Amino acid sequence: MGIINFTTFVVTSFLFILSPGIDTIFILNKSITQGKKWGLYSTLGITTGVLIHTIFAAFGLSLILAQSATAFNIVKYLGAAYLVYLGITKLFVREGIIKKESQPQTLSVKKTYFSAVFTNTLNPKVAIFFLAFFPQFIQPAYLHNALPFIALGITYGFIGLLWFTVLTLFAGAFSNKLQSTPSIILWLNKCSGAVFILMGAKVALTKR
Repeated sequence: MGIINFTTFVVTSFLFILSPGIDTIFILNKSITQGKKWGLYSTLGITTGVLIHTIFAAFGLSLILAQSATAFNIVKYLGAAYLVYLGITKLFVREGIIKKESQPQTLSVKKTYFSAVFTNTLNPKVAIFFLAFFPQFIQPAYLHNALPFIALGITYGFIGLLWFTVLTLFAGAFSNKLQSTPSIILWLNKCSGAVFILMGAKVALTKR
């Protein structure tokens, strides 16, 4: 499919995924404060976002973000606003809301999944990153073919899925212990809320 240096791509992708970012903080917050199930749904949501960005890159939609300042800013500010919204809701969460028993689980995990999808998809930097990163591992003659982009995107998503699943299981192991201390959960929510707001501000201030 025109892919070159695949081993290098896998290693480099893992190093990128390993570095802490918005996705990592989102998954850790859900895993620690609500448990493994919510962390796994967050992981699935982030992976879905990666696949959406892969489709964007494969069919040239990411190129619009790279070339159009207006399109880039629209997505950027939407993503920033959503992160700030998540942060504010965590800052002002009440103690009773953060207990797992207080929410219908089906509704809660669906909300967690879609929140993760939006968090990843509305980050224009991911789209630009894929557009810059993937072509380095594709033969020039295949750059206008969607298949190598899709293959690399699926590989990147699979690596992320594995890593974030391990991270979720590790962080979720502390969830049951922390649930017996609501004050710690409340404090963690407020700290993560502040981090989300700061990340939203960072996204809003980023340039192409």
